[in-house]
Amino acid sequence: MRLNLRIIIHIMGLLLLCNGGFMLLAAVVSGVYQDGATLSIALASISTMFVGVFMMYYTRGHKKEVKQKEGYIIVTFGWIVMSISGMLPYLFSGAIPTVTNAFFETISGYTTTGASIMDDIEAMPEGILFWRSLTHWIGGMGIIVLAIAILPLLGIGGMQLFSAEAPGPTGDKLHPRITDTAKRLWLIYFGYTVAETILLQVAGMSFFDAINHAMATLSTGGFSTKNASVAHWNDQPVIQYIIIFFMFLAGSNFVLSYFAFKGKVQKVIQDEEFKYYAGFTIVFTIIVALVVYYQANITELTPGYPMVLGKAESAFRHSLFQIISVITTTGFVSADFTQWTPFLTVFFFGLFFLGGSAGSTAGGIKVMRHLLIIKNGVLEFKRTLHTNAIIPVRYNNKTVKEKIVYNIIGFFVLYMLLFIIGALVLGFLGLDFESAIGGAASSLGNVGPALGSLNPVSNFNSLPDLAKWWCGFLMLAGRLELFTVLILLTPYFWKRT
Repeated sequence: MRLNLRIIIHIMGLLLLCNGGFMLLAAVVSGVYQDGATLSIALASISTMFVGVFMMYYTRGHKKEVKQKEGYIIVTFGWIVMSISGMLPYLFSGAIPTVTNAFFETISGYTTTGASIMDDIEAMPEGILFWRSLTHWIGGMGIIVLAIAILPLLGIGGMQLFSAEAPGPTGDKLHPRITDTAKRLWLIYFGYTVAETILLQVAGMSFFDAINHAMATLSTGGFSTKNASVAHWNDQPVIQYIIIFFMFLAGSNFVLSYFAFKGKVQKVIQDEEFKYYAGFTIVFTIIVALVVYYQANITELTPGYPMVLGKAESAFRHSLFQIISVITTTGFVSADFTQWTPFLTVFFFGLFFLGGSAGSTAGGIKVMRHLLIIKNGVLEFKRTLHTNAIIPVRYNNKTVKEKIVYNIIGFFVLYMLLFIIGALVLGFLGLDFESAIGGAASSLGNVGPALGSLNPVSNFNSLPDLAKWWCGFLMLAGRLELFTVLILLTPYFWKRT
């Protein structure tokens, strides 16, 4: 099968055109705040759009069919092209002068990881901070469409389980139904962003901080406009509770939000993954809150900020905030959980591998995969006793095809293998054990904060340049469900069939 290079280049051009348009929006914000970066961001925007238009014009008249091979290339290289063009505002403005750091910050944004190399965020021009948040928002919006509309086409990671429920595609071509799906989900995504922006502003944030944090929340990204992240508002619990609520929504399947708005609330309540996602959040919060309340030094929980509503509320709020932040891989910080107790440090490290719901903007392995792996493992006992019996795995009261179960098991094995390799490479590049395993798990799971020298109140700027590029690769692989990226590294993918 010959690759349809023209449509690949055409779609890359379209992505650049859209990216340039978003940069123009950041240039307008820069102009409004007169931060001195307007011209630089506008130049980056024009350059990006010019290249995009040229690529689209050059490939006009292409065949509109996208087959599986083109799909893999478009998805992976789409994120790379966006990241390369997205670092131009940083470089042109001088906000981040080196290519390595600019690329790291950008791919961290688009993959909604939220790991940063900025030492003084509050010193950055408003236009640059807005662009930084926009990279999150664009990435999150893209992930929703990717998960609901594209990945089921490619047979990636068990996404087929809910693709039948979503108003999405069923064949090898990009059907009109994908467009309908994307429009509906983008509308929900946009609506949530607007709603959170308004609520945060009413609760006491400035409009600029509110819109940036709303974009970072709904994309489960975690970039903040403050050096202390959301801990900056530790004396304003309402702000943190609003962010908690929207982080939870962002970590749930956006298809369920669609059903809820259509009045099909029963579908949301009965969804197996959602029940476990909510259950995990509640149980883990209770465990952490009890440990924090009885063992952690509560006076050091939020240094510099008073306990507004008392010890119990403070322990509960910070526990709930950090649990949801890590499970949904948002990465916002209200306190440094690595300073609570050694048990909780290990506990949160384990949560790096959980992830939110399938079909959400969250990264990680996802609750659905964990659930099916556990179910299949339990059923193996029955199959051992009843060797001739056919005992299928069931999900939402439906039989799951063996092919999907094998796909999910393969994904899990590959994920853990890449985590081990990721940690080994970071160790080889000079990181200590805690920082290496934390950095690998955080990058691959798109979590943001890690352990050791990469803890929640630190950043990734101390990493060697090679380690930053390696973490960028892990972010991309984790964000695009592993297979999409790794299959491009296999020789047989590029052979003609």
